[in-house]
Amino acid sequence: MNKVFLSVILCFILVHTGFAQKNISTSYADSALIYTRDSRLDELIEKQKQLNLLNQSVSGYRIQIYFGGNRQKASEVKLDFAGKYPEVPSYLTYQPPNFKVRVGDFRSTFEARKFLREIEGKFPTNFIVPDDIKLPPIN
Repeated sequence: MNKVFLSVILCFILVHTGFAQKNISTSYADSALIYTRDSRLDELIEKQKQLNLLNQSVSGYRIQIYFGGNRQKASEVKLDFAGKYPEVPSYLTYQPPNFKVRVGDFRSTFEARKFLREIEGKFPTNFIVPDDIKLPPIN
């Protein structure tokens, strides 16, 4: 008796979930396309769109020009860099126990190396680090 009852319940669940999806049909003069998807997928897509609007960054590279525990020195290095290269963005971050000054928003190591050669010897430390960078403007 239990097996019959479980079989009926299982069949009911399977049939019921088959109707839970939304059918979308598109037809053209020479072809027809029908695809089925869960309605929750639309909600997930909208949530992802909102998250993408909040997080405007991609994986890329920056050049780290200072690394140390002295906040004043880090600020001085950042201001010195901003004075010499006003068109290149600079970022001062704190990762306990150190302050870091990173510059640029480079999409490839090639771009970063090119700029690294330009600033070599002008700052305490110069090396390329992977980082999340701001999305570059689309021209």
